[in-house]
Amino acid sequence: MPLIERKLMAHYINAAKPNETEVYVRLGKDLEEYSPSLSAEVEKKKNILGETSVKVSSYEKEGSVEPYYADTDDPLTERLQEIIDKQLVLDDVKSSIVDVHLWDSQGTNVYAAVKWPGMIEITSYGGDTTGYQIPFNFHYTEAGIEGTFNTSTKVFTASASV
Repeated sequence: MPLIERKLMAHYINAAKPNETEVYVRLGKDLEEYSPSLSAEVEKKKNILGETSVKVSSYEKEGSVEPYYADTDDPLTERLQEIIDKQLVLDDVKSSIVDVHLWDSQGTNVYAAVKWPGMIEITSYGGDTTGYQIPFNFHYTEAGIEGTFNTSTKVFTASASV
């Protein structure tokens, strides 16, 4: 099996307010890296026989989007600026990210995908002379939902088995 190119693992973030129709924007412009950290809760025990058991009980997954350059044509900019201006918290910063496997076609412009609910945390805003920046973290809050994503319509459809 050939190696998968990085550009084929696409990440789309929902730029809409909670409880509104989802508006997905692809992350990646100006980003050299997006690698969500899993931060597993791991418990290791060694018994008197010298054997070690390992238990992975949970993950605290988060990803950092830095830099993010504000763009008036990008609906994500409007959403992030609203979080800053209104100092939104709790349910008002809910969103989702869809990981789209562009190597796994399910039809014309339709690919296998996993939708991850979570929260947006603005880490700072401003930046240098290269442009207005709004770096943020995405905190994954629930298990992923398997399904498909249409890259033309930018619509996620959950699998029937969900």
